[in-house]
Amino acid sequence: MSDGAPPWVLGVDSGGSGVRFALRRAAPGCPAEVVTSKEPVRTGPAGIDAAHLLEQLLAAVGELRARTGADRIAAVAVGAAGMVTLGDELRAELPGALSRSLGVERIALAADAVTAYAGALGERAGAVVAAGTGMIALGTDLKAWRRADGWGHLLGDCGGGAWIGRAGLEAALRHHDGRPGGSAALLARLEAAFGAPGELPGLLYPRGDRPAVLASFAPEVAGCAGSDPVAAAILGDAARHIAGAAAAVCPQGSGAGAQVALTGGLFKLGDPLVQPVRAELARLLPGVRVVDPAGDPLEGSLLVATGLAGGDVRLPHDPRMLWMATG
Repeated sequence: MSDGAPPWVLGVDSGGSGVRFALRRAAPGCPAEVVTSKEPVRTGPAGIDAAHLLEQLLAAVGELRARTGADRIAAVAVGAAGMVTLGDELRAELPGALSRSLGVERIALAADAVTAYAGALGERAGAVVAAGTGMIALGTDLKAWRRADGWGHLLGDCGGGAWIGRAGLEAALRHHDGRPGGSAALLARLEAAFGAPGELPGLLYPRGDRPAVLASFAPEVAGCAGSDPVAAAILGDAARHIAGAAAAVCPQGSGAGAQVALTGGLFKLGDPLVQPVRAELARLLPGVRVVDPAGDPLEGSLLVATGLAGGDVRLPHDPRMLWMATG
């Protein structure tokens, strides 16, 4: 650049509740300007809607340029939920569209789990558990990616928010029915949150956001865990699932000093969940270091974009997990 300053890079974090865009200089410690859209990118028969993402991206770039005075953007990294299975249209259309509209030739399209990993651990080998409504674990030895779970609330996401919430509601209904293994405390929480137990199926089954509704009960389970053994057992089972997924993807032979980061809103449940997860990780991965995530998925997308701008992305390239165009 003519002024000798590092180039500008754009990071994008696209999820189920909206999209965040961040623009900053490609240098450590440079602050980022952020624009947030509460409108999630649409998904259609061809997958993630490239035109809809581009529309939001160009509007955000206009606002970010007005704030920062940025000129040319050297690289863009997009982390998106559903990229692995629904990203074909995005990979086919977005690079050309960004080249034509912004003159950007260096583009990375990543699964949201990859940008969560990059934000949490950077470009180091290890494993990251991203847990919210769902749950996925991702690990790398910097040669290839390994993932565990992330199969959705019907087939997996074991230990995630929807899984915990459903287990808590099941225990409440067992007590309501007089079956073994029920919890009076969780039944009281169910009635406070949803009303009469008999109304719950009609409230839950027709909804398109069932995983989120189930996950909304996870804090109730955590709130009962200190005094209710059934709730505590549910969180213990969740911890075993979470730690098992992390152990499945942690690089083999990493031994002492290996790092595992726990990221995502589920861990805001605090000690009732985090303590048993740490205990299970210590049992399954002796010597592992459980670390706080250094940053979030948006920071991860900026890290990837910064590496791309400099031609040095050390995380593994993968046609679906982390796809790059450097034309």
